[in-house]
Amino acid sequence: MKADKLVMELEDVVGQLGYRIRKEKGNFRGGSCILEGEQLIMLNKNQPLDTQAVMLAKLIQSLDHGSVYIKPAVRKELDEIWARLNAIAEPELNFDAS
Repeated sequence: MKADKLVMELEDVVGQLGYRIRKEKGNFRGGSCILEGEQLIMLNKNQPLDTQAVMLAKLIQSLDHGSVYIKPAVRKELDEIWARLNAIAEPELNFDAS
């Protein structure tokens, strides 16, 4: 799936989960917060679409997303992103048995 389509689909999922999305330019990474009682995720327009997709995927993973319909193609992309993130977070330990 192309990155622009994936970001659009993930934005839809995040919206269904109750978050409003703001895209701004600037010197920041992005992330989620609650501002004046509103759940918000900030995305940096200057970042590549793949980076924006990862930001959205991390938020979705951290929320209870079981009640939201996610298209199978989008679910597959999410599973791949989550697997990459887990591999980075939990590096495999290799011990030499000799």
